[in-house]
Amino acid sequence: MNLRRVVITGLGLITPLGIGVEENWSAMLEGRSGIGTITSFDSSPLPVHIAGEVNDFDPADYIEKKEIKKMDRFIHFAIAASQMAMDDSGLRITEANAERVGVVVGSGIGGLPAIEHYHQALLEKGYKRVTPFFIPMLIINLAAGRVSMRFGAKGPNSAVCTACATGTHAIGDAFRIVQRGEADAMIAGGTEAVIAPLGMVGFAVMKALSRRNDEPEKASRPFDRDRDGFVMGEGAGIVILESLESATRRGAKIYAEVVGYGMTGDAYHITSPAPGGEGAVRCMTITLKDAGVSPEDVDYINAHGTSTKFNDEVETEAIKTVFGKHAYEMVVSSTKSMTGHLLGAAGGVEAAVSALSVFNNIVHPTINLENPDPQCDLDYVTKTYRERTVNYALSNSFGFGGTNACLLFKKFEEA
Repeated sequence: MNLRRVVITGLGLITPLGIGVEENWSAMLEGRSGIGTITSFDSSPLPVHIAGEVNDFDPADYIEKKEIKKMDRFIHFAIAASQMAMDDSGLRITEANAERVGVVVGSGIGGLPAIEHYHQALLEKGYKRVTPFFIPMLIINLAAGRVSMRFGAKGPNSAVCTACATGTHAIGDAFRIVQRGEADAMIAGGTEAVIAPLGMVGFAVMKALSRRNDEPEKASRPFDRDRDGFVMGEGAGIVILESLESATRRGAKIYAEVVGYGMTGDAYHITSPAPGGEGAVRCMTITLKDAGVSPEDVDYINAHGTSTKFNDEVETEAIKTVFGKHAYEMVVSSTKSMTGHLLGAAGGVEAAVSALSVFNNIVHPTINLENPDPQCDLDYVTKTYRERTVNYALSNSFGFGGTNACLLFKKFEEA
């Protein structure tokens, strides 16, 4: 089979750092934190009071007012970020190409706030207070469904749900669809909005969340000796993938080329990574092999970098296993140090960030890395951004259940 080249022509970002690519990218280069005390509900009864909330987001800027209440917040984010990405790409869907444009947008958890709200309404006021749109509000594939309806994309349509690897798997699966010629363009990524009492307490009782309540902006500190868990975030990251032929034909701007995708399973534990990062090692290796690239070619890794003890140590060990001596010659950074962990949206956001690093030859910093963990001894970009040539960038995502996904991005060059 002749595989087609696949490029990224559009980006859409909504994170705790802001709304839109420019606002997010500038905040990341400044090393700004998007973490603060929770404002969307009273968190005082809970052990954790901090999160990365998206502020100043009005769904009415992107969705008809009568439709807003028919969707939960994660769908609002998906539509808005997809609109940004479509506008950025200049891609237009018409009757002529509708069946050649598809959507793969996933979420790790979906409409948990809607479940909380309507369960309470049912118990307190009876079943008649449950909206008939309840199920379409919360099921994960309605993000992809709503996006397809918004733009008239009639091609392949799917939703991924692989915990924290969701966004990366969604983009990887969409990459394969375009690569094989089953579509000419795909809207792909992840979305998440579960900063709600049940979502927060669920992770808190697992002891997965940071309890640095008195210093929210310093709570997410990947690879730091004093890290004590991840910080919940919300938002969406969407990219437009196109065949090179399609992008070239319409003169589209190209951020980067997608050249490798890997996915593996640890088959080890529901939350902990396999010893030595065995599954992550295989995933990165498969991705490099898929791209036909040697480890020495990679310039930058956008790490999963969650700020949890085991992830950061194990991911560092896995990188050293795959890249050997070259592991110390690359640069590494964690977007989550600024945004918190966006769960199912994380991989979509970090793929977009990786593409921006390739396009601009700039790597954003990992903030709050003040006291490096001796076990985490790579060249993490800290304090300020670093300018360097980024010909290849690898983006890592690892999720509960031992699911792993990696994407490799290359600086675009004409054949």
